[in-house]
Amino acid sequence: MAYVRPALDYPETPLYRDLERAAEKWPDKVALVYGDQRMSYAQLNDRVDRLATALAARGVVKDDKVGLLLPNSPGFVISFFGVLKAGGVPSAMNPSYKEREVAYQYEESEAVALITRDDFYPVVQAAARNVPIEAIVVSREPLAGVAHFQTLIATHEPCPPRPAVNAKEDVASLPFTSGTTGSPKGVMLTHYNLNSNWRQYVKAGGVRYEDTLLLFLPLYHIYAAMLMGGGLQVGATLVLQERFHPQQTLDLVQTYQPTILYVVPPVLVLYNTLPEVEDVDWSSLKYVMSGAAPLATEVGLRFQERTGVTVLQGYGMTEASPVTHCNPPQRSQVKPDTVGPPVSDTLQKIVDLDTGQDLPLGEVGELLLRGPQVMKGYWKRPEEDAQVLADGWLHTGDVARIDADGYVTIVDRSKSMIKYKGFAIGPAELEAVLFEHSAVADCAVIGVPDAEGGEVPKAFVVRKGEVEAEELMAFVKEKVANYKQIRALQFVESIPKNPSGKILKRLLIERERA
Repeated sequence: MAYVRPALDYPETPLYRDLERAAEKWPDKVALVYGDQRMSYAQLNDRVDRLATALAARGVVKDDKVGLLLPNSPGFVISFFGVLKAGGVPSAMNPSYKEREVAYQYEESEAVALITRDDFYPVVQAAARNVPIEAIVVSREPLAGVAHFQTLIATHEPCPPRPAVNAKEDVASLPFTSGTTGSPKGVMLTHYNLNSNWRQYVKAGGVRYEDTLLLFLPLYHIYAAMLMGGGLQVGATLVLQERFHPQQTLDLVQTYQPTILYVVPPVLVLYNTLPEVEDVDWSSLKYVMSGAAPLATEVGLRFQERTGVTVLQGYGMTEASPVTHCNPPQRSQVKPDTVGPPVSDTLQKIVDLDTGQDLPLGEVGELLLRGPQVMKGYWKRPEEDAQVLADGWLHTGDVARIDADGYVTIVDRSKSMIKYKGFAIGPAELEAVLFEHSAVADCAVIGVPDAEGGEVPKAFVVRKGEVEAEELMAFVKEKVANYKQIRALQFVESIPKNPSGKILKRLLIERERA
């Protein structure tokens, strides 16, 4: 019999309403821990209200996009909900972005402002040479000529505008996901999408008021954004770590005794090699959840053996807000070689990769999904919506099979997306950068297996001039975030293509595997 999770109620309310309720219900409960800072739910909501008032005073109105270029910190959480309460739409960016990436997302999203931190401001200034950017900077001391985040909060009363929201239609967040056919594209997630998914995640993961969540996964990423929203929804305490650091993370586990830890597979791979892991008291943890990339079964079981903590695997994608599947927290119901059954109110099926016809249980094909968390669509990409959301189903592009219990095993990706340490990399973006070099006649980028990162980008290049592989990799490195770097490059005589000119990525992948 299939494992079926209970149906849930999904309120058609603004996304920030749950934070307000938490502040009303548990005003003195610690919401955020960041270094030596502690912020209660009442304090967090007050700062959100003040920022929303300040943003509205600066001209932010309903549906205006506001970029967030911030690391994990209270400033990110305040900004995300503050933009929402002003009526705007947060569009978070990777803090490791270079100037061209910041400029692209700011311009593509049609943002009216960007909230960043002083150490990232030089990148924003460089990006502003090509795109006019209205910046608000989080810094200890105000910067000349730039709006100061802390001053805006201190000088405005908590009187946010709270414009009317149509939860099922109005966009609440515009994250960007790497595209396989071009530059990254915005994903329109409504208030209803995110409200629903946060509840689905909380129910499936058994997240409660008593829980303490350690979050080192980047909040700009939809995975961590879900953890932030769901945790705050139920009154949990979030311990924010600016970025993952192996020893510091172990120290935080020891100090704060979190009850749930969320990771990506490379974290477990690393911890399986460190002797310090066995010196840590892991007894507070109910489980460890791995997501964002496939987890090798033996990696999870090895960590479980070393720590005694159950390791679960889940699955999702930005287009689904993101979670659609996860193993149940009860160890007896975990199937470690799967991503688990679907979360509440989520339908799934497998279709033939060529014909699109439904396939029976156990057969391998493309995974299709339907549920309240599925996106409204891509930002300004109606032609792609028609393909990805055809017939009312989200076409994941992932090759999978479903067993008799409803548990899903991801077999492969039919898309050419590269997953490096849980981060999605679009080959088309790297190919476009390579083509900017005068010595590149043709190129293709694929993902190749890597023991540490899962996959890394490898480029195949046809030269039209004298150039070395190191020079081309350095050329790309200067223009993209570090995680997108091309890690291997091979010169070839030609790039395999079909008669219409489409690159035969599958052929390149098969050759590489051989």
